[in-house]
Amino acid sequence: MRLAILGAGGHGAVIADSAEGRGWTVNFFDDSRAGAFVDWEITGTSSQLLEQVEHFDGVIVGIGANAVRLEWLARLRDAGATFATIIDRTAVVSRHAKIGQACFLAAGSIVNIFACIEDGCIINTGTTVDHDCHVAEGVHLSPGVHLSGGVNIGRASWLGTGTVVRNNITVGDYVIAGVGSAITKDIASSQIVVGVPARPFKGV
Repeated sequence: MRLAILGAGGHGAVIADSAEGRGWTVNFFDDSRAGAFVDWEITGTSSQLLEQVEHFDGVIVGIGANAVRLEWLARLRDAGATFATIIDRTAVVSRHAKIGQACFLAAGSIVNIFACIEDGCIINTGTTVDHDCHVAEGVHLSPGVHLSGGVNIGRASWLGTGTVVRNNITVGDYVIAGVGSAITKDIASSQIVVGVPARPFKGV
């Protein structure tokens, strides 16, 4: 199976490592790199990928920035790409969970019963998504994030490493939570929150 990864950075390499463990042959596309990339070659640019999507069994965007990832997913979808969801061999996913297209579930991640992960999400290393959670499209849950049961995370939100969210909390769209935040109350959209408990960031 041939996999195209757009983005030859650190996150792309993590996806490639997990994908190879699942039997994929990896091809990288990137506009800012050329030639060799660690153990892989750069096959071409993003424009070349758009022209060649039909040659790949699966395509995934290896870009951590949520808005950029969602923009490229839309462009690739319009080009007719078949998206791949890559789930690391060590991830644990309930058979009753729903995982969307073009998602990446990293090593040690857990998605429990009746959770729903929408398209283009990153569930990073050691992150847990408990029962009945809903994670909207383009969300990035960084390493070691823990969502308690019944949590809703809005579109393109980014929870920093070690963030924890209390059960039945709603986090709006485009929220950024700082490293180690503890979210104990609902968070409105387009907020930056930090701390324990998490509060709106006032700047420095």
